[in-house]
Amino acid sequence: QVQLVESGGGLVSAGGSLRLSCTASGTIFSINVMDWYRQAPGKQRDMVARITSGGVTNYADSVKGRFTISRDNAKNTVYLQMSSLKPEDTGVYYCHATVTTTYTGSYWGQGTQVTVSS
Repeated sequence: QVQLVESGGGLVSAGGSLRLSCTASGTIFSINVMDWYRQAPGKQRDMVARITSGGVTNYADSVKGRFTISRDNAKNTVYLQMSSLKPEDTGVYYCHATVTTTYTGSYWGQGTQVTVSS
């Protein structure tokens, strides 16, 4: 069984920064894509940033130039450095990963709240 555990959320003023972390644990053979999704109140869950095992990244247009995704493959951990935060960045941030154990599956973390005050 694979677990993803996020940390680093909180309350920050507009213009501030936060760093989210997500670590995968369990009997893991390999981790392919790791990404961060965001769900604002009353809205759908949308992809914010994505990184492949080879380090190729992809960002939602709304966060380009402000957010940076990175990963430490040795620690099975993905990070999201968020800068120049805006009130519209508020939401629950979920870590997601495609993980190969005895099969390849999709796994989600429990989510961490990020609130940006104006």
